Amino acid sequence: MLIEYLWRGYSHISMYILGGIIFLIADIQNERIEWERPLWRQIFFVWVITLAAEFITGMIVNVWLGLYVWDYSEMPFNLLGQVCLPYALLFIPLCIIAIVYSDYCRYYLYGEEKPRYTLCKGGNRKEWIG
Repeated sequence: MLIEYLWRGYSHISMYILGGIIFLIADIQNERIEWERPLWRQIFFVWVITLAAEFITGMIVNVWLGLYVWDYSEMPFNLLGQVCLPYALLFIPLCIIAIVYSDYCRYYLYGEEKPRYTLCKGGNRKEWIG
C-alpha cells in the first residue's frame, strides 16, 4: 500500500487487505517448505499467488462492486484490465521482501531456525546464508 501511495498518491482498503493476505501466504509457504527449496521457486510460488489474488480482487472490487479502484486496460499485456505485465514484474521484489521478512520475523520473534536460502539446486549448488 505504501508503494501505491508513493506512486499514485492514494490507495484503497482492498489493497491493504490483499497485501496482508499475500504476506500470510508467503509466511505459511515459508513454514511448510524445507530450506533446500531454491529461493527462485519460493518467489515464483508467491508471485503466482499474488497475481491470481490481484486478479480476483480486481474482478470483485472493480468489476462486480463497480468501485473502479484501478484499471490497467491501457497497459500492455493486461488481463481484463485487472493485472498487467509491467506491474506484475514489480511484484517480484515485493515477493522476495515478504519471504525474507517473514523468515527473519520467525527467527527473531519466535526463535526459529536462522534463515538460509538455496539459490539453485543440483551440482552447482550455491547457498546464501541470511
